[in-house]
Amino acid sequence: MAMALLLACASAQAQQTALSPADSDPAKMGWMQGSPPPPEKRVQFRDGSFFVFPKTRWSFAHIQEVIPTGRIARGNGPVSPLPKKLRSDLDAVTFTPLGRSDIMRWDEAFDAVYGDAVLILHKGKIVYERYNGAMGPDQPHIAFSVTKSYFGTLAEMMIADGVLDEAALITRYIPELADSGFGDATVRQVLDMTTGLAYSEDYTDPNADIAKFSLAVGAGPAPPGYTGPRAAYDYLPTVPKKGAHGEAFTYKSVNTEVVGWLIARITGNRPHEVLSDRIWSKMGMEHDASIIVDSAGSPFTAGGLNLTLRDMARFGEMIRNNGRFNGRQIVPASVVKKIRAGGSPADFAKAGYKLLPGWSYKSQWWVTHNAHGAFSARGIHGQTIYVDPKAEMVIARFASNPKATNASFDPISLPAYHAVAERLLTSK
Repeated sequence: MAMALLLACASAQAQQTALSPADSDPAKMGWMQGSPPPPEKRVQFRDGSFFVFPKTRWSFAHIQEVIPTGRIARGNGPVSPLPKKLRSDLDAVTFTPLGRSDIMRWDEAFDAVYGDAVLILHKGKIVYERYNGAMGPDQPHIAFSVTKSYFGTLAEMMIADGVLDEAALITRYIPELADSGFGDATVRQVLDMTTGLAYSEDYTDPNADIAKFSLAVGAGPAPPGYTGPRAAYDYLPTVPKKGAHGEAFTYKSVNTEVVGWLIARITGNRPHEVLSDRIWSKMGMEHDASIIVDSAGSPFTAGGLNLTLRDMARFGEMIRNNGRFNGRQIVPASVVKKIRAGGSPADFAKAGYKLLPGWSYKSQWWVTHNAHGAFSARGIHGQTIYVDPKAEMVIARFASNPKATNASFDPISLPAYHAVAERLLTSK
């Protein structure tokens, strides 16, 4: 059976009540232990088992051992410090999950969403850090659609540089998309996902377009007899148009692959190499990162980034500080200001996210427009960078929740983040 990445969720959801977070701990389950591991304990790409819960609790931290990836080099400079000032009171922070009346604690919330790792920065210092399962400070984890925010930021940097025109049609840069649904879309519409495309991103439907897309980018094993596209840039020209561009936000990962193609076309380099050159190598990251690549060596810019928790937190802290980090202005402050301002809440509301009232989407970032001005990068199964400027807080989290969609755990996560922010604001 073909198990395309992002699409095995139907199977995962069917099993999601079978094992608790504690009982699905990958060490306890014994995945990939022994040399060689016994057949029943192996996690493999070819049979799709790498994306079936509870094996995902191991594989999300070991994607580089399962799928081909490209390197995002940290460079040769010293590691930028993240000073520690750990607090003992944050586990006991309480909040009420959305739509419920019971009280939950921060530590309970982390377990409830099948958290793998979480770190809280306050004023640039680590005040909380926790690892579960297969994770540790030096272990990378897949970030899924948090990846989008990195490449959206890069595209905004190119707009600020004057080498990318946000008002131009995509075809000015990528004529190969002239006959596709992207043919009359602008760069801005693609960046903000207000394109009108005949494309379904229903993670519970194995016949959705996201399945075909996942196969094209090499993120899942192709079934016998598969003759479809084997690379992202071969798939994108096949996406047709549906409706009008620029009228409503509709979350479709193919937009981000077009953003990646724009970066490649403008720079002449693969997008992850540009990420290394312009951001990663300048930040004093602790580790190289990696990203899933397709058969043509192009990176999966919509969801293939693998990195360590502290490095993900560093990126969030840089954005919180208006693009400045490690003694350098890495991202122009004007770019961060533009992202933080957000997009159109009216356009966003048309997407029907009942748990995200008043939010918007801008340049591959999710913007809350709440009293704290919080905004975030979000990925399926629980990956997050949550930036709260008022509280001077950044939360970075990895998880392996059996359910893919954020709506499955936002009722816990969103009030939990805000409760921690309030605690940091009201205590030393």
